[in-house]
Amino acid sequence: MQPMRQWLRICLLTGLCGWFTQAGMAQKGAAKLGWQLGAQAWTFNKYTFSEALDKIDSCGLKYVEMFPGQQIGGGVEGTTDFHMDAATRKKVQQMVKKHHLKVVSYGVVVPENAEDWKTLFEFAKAMDLENIVSEPKESDIPMISKLCDEYKINVAIHDHPKPSHYWNPDILLAAIKGASPRIGACADIGHWTRSGLDPMECLKKLEGHVKEFHFKDLNVKGPDAHDVPWGTGENNVTAIMAEMKRQHFRGPVSVEYEYNWYGNVPEVKQSVEFFNREADKLAK
Repeated sequence: MQPMRQWLRICLLTGLCGWFTQAGMAQKGAAKLGWQLGAQAWTFNKYTFSEALDKIDSCGLKYVEMFPGQQIGGGVEGTTDFHMDAATRKKVQQMVKKHHLKVVSYGVVVPENAEDWKTLFEFAKAMDLENIVSEPKESDIPMISKLCDEYKINVAIHDHPKPSHYWNPDILLAAIKGASPRIGACADIGHWTRSGLDPMECLKKLEGHVKEFHFKDLNVKGPDAHDVPWGTGENNVTAIMAEMKRQHFRGPVSVEYEYNWYGNVPEVKQSVEFFNREADKLAK
């Protein structure tokens, strides 16, 4: 019986090693380039955070950006608000860990006052976040700059389409002039296209200031566009990825798929597969 047990043990270990190797290979190129490919939980905002984690995991992703206000679910009361108490935060962290995921950023969030900004940074520190994604008042940037340096956490300023304040990268660059280098851009390449801007030109303007991406590809240019699987739309995603590499960007790249809300998992998977193939080519 002993040789049989040894044989079974070898088969089991070999199979497990193969599974872990396959899982690890999924983002090999992206990881080599320093790109943390994950999902903004807003992609699955019709579900609880617990259900969103299931979907993110099923898409072969490893990183998560939380957004404020999503029901937590999974037997945990409350929402993903940055004011959550320590006990709730611990339950959320355990929920994320169970899926072998990591929360790297939180937003889009705009605290109302200095006290709330401090609470937000305390939350980000407790959650071991890299980035806070926000669209802050310009008058708050000096205060936020100090918090960034104190907590060693980035604030990535997001661009919603015009007429939102930061729709144009020129506005962002003027607003952060003289601020901490930890304040930069959350480059939403889809919203630039909706605003009539060229994502590639926007990205070049922001060189050295991009902290994170909200990644999208759109069916058409203009305000009425909707998301499509990456590589099938108007955003020239392959060229944008090459520019990311040229700029030595390192950080979160979040899928934010805002279409087909109740059936978008196959489209997200298709986008992830495209991104990983292109990243593998760029990493060679």
